[in-house]
Amino acid sequence: MPSPSLHKFSTTIEAYRTKLADESASVRDLKALDEVRNQFLSRKRGYVTLLFEEMKTLPAEDRPAGGQLINALKTEVQDRLAALEAKLKVPAKARPDLDLTLPGRRLPWGAAHPVRLFQQELEAIFLEMGFSIAEGPEIETDYYNFEALNFPPHHPARDNWDTLYINDTLLLRTHTSPVQIRVMEKQKPPIRIIIPGKVFRRDVPDPTHLPMFFQLEGLVVDEGITFAHLKGTLEHFLRRLFGEKLKIRFRPSFFPFTEPSAEVDIECLACGQKDPACRVCGGTGWKEILGSGLVDPQVFKNVNIDPEKYSGWAFGLGIDRTAMFAFGIQDMRYFFENDLRFIRQFHLK
Repeated sequence: MPSPSLHKFSTTIEAYRTKLADESASVRDLKALDEVRNQFLSRKRGYVTLLFEEMKTLPAEDRPAGGQLINALKTEVQDRLAALEAKLKVPAKARPDLDLTLPGRRLPWGAAHPVRLFQQELEAIFLEMGFSIAEGPEIETDYYNFEALNFPPHHPARDNWDTLYINDTLLLRTHTSPVQIRVMEKQKPPIRIIIPGKVFRRDVPDPTHLPMFFQLEGLVVDEGITFAHLKGTLEHFLRRLFGEKLKIRFRPSFFPFTEPSAEVDIECLACGQKDPACRVCGGTGWKEILGSGLVDPQVFKNVNIDPEKYSGWAFGLGIDRTAMFAFGIQDMRYFFENDLRFIRQFHLK
């Protein structure tokens, strides 16, 4: 009659034998088979390995019998795994459960989002002109988002820009302009950058507004920079984007961080300035595309750049809205509804 220690040891082995049967029955592929193999035969934590360690605690007279029990289990595990592996590796033509006359399953290719594709197109134009790309945090301080850009506390211009505040000093940025401040603090002129990225505002969703959208801003700072440089650069950019014959106009405007400032319009591509009832341009024949202007001297003072020596210009446009206009899309929300039928069209363009 076996000793109590050997009986307990034998009971443990029987439990592992039952577990082997259960685990083997659920194996459907080679990955699952490897998991069972590691579970029982792993050199560090496998059940068989642990049994050999446990055998050392048996009385000396019980160890030979314990070793035989372990070896029997190990052989059973190896035989069971080998049989399962042979079954799983049967060639497809020999498996009766496969119908080779059925068409294969096509996995759809992934594709970049249309807004991202359009952003890359904008970036490429400016990179050709010698600009570099700058980035910054989407969670900003009130100082970088407002005060350093000539929006002092309680300034009325803040009313249309207030956004999602995290606390009294942190908020989700309303434009990528804070990156302009961060770059000018660390880098002295000449500076020639574009800043693409997500921005957040308290806009109510409609065909042309969303509380989160993508923006591209540009900044040039150097000696002798004039409005003529701004006008020439933006005209080149817009004609590269929409065609050489594009009509462009500049209108006076106001932004706290530029002076003088201008809105830039392009001719309506939907009606060609010929439809008084055009829904895209409202019958005016023009569509606002971006805002721009010469950097306000106070902004330069805020970053310790001498406005008597240096001048510069900046601009900003909504990537999503410009993409709408370029692609002839009537609702900006289409970009973010995750309808693959819509998104895949641009990958095939």
